[in-house]
Amino acid sequence: MNRISLLLLLSLTVLCGCAHTYVLTLDNGKRITTASKPKLQNGTYVFKDAMGRPTSIPVSRVREVAPASMVKEEKAMFNTQPQTK
Repeated sequence: MNRISLLLLLSLTVLCGCAHTYVLTLDNGKRITTASKPKLQNGTYVFKDAMGRPTSIPVSRVREVAPASMVKEEKAMFNTQPQTK
């Protein structure tokens, strides 16, 4: 019984390690979350978007490709909230 539970736990850990989401940051600052790792094919990144639909974006529009766990939150350059007194 212990071997079966250990094998199940090990296989679950390995399978969860393969399910990474990636974030593509475009040159205009927009971010796209992907459900699969983007692959470079003929000058475009091909991937599945967050809804699972196949999508492609030209390399010239992509500034950064990173795993979602590595992406830092960008701070706004200007304060868009009016200050109250």
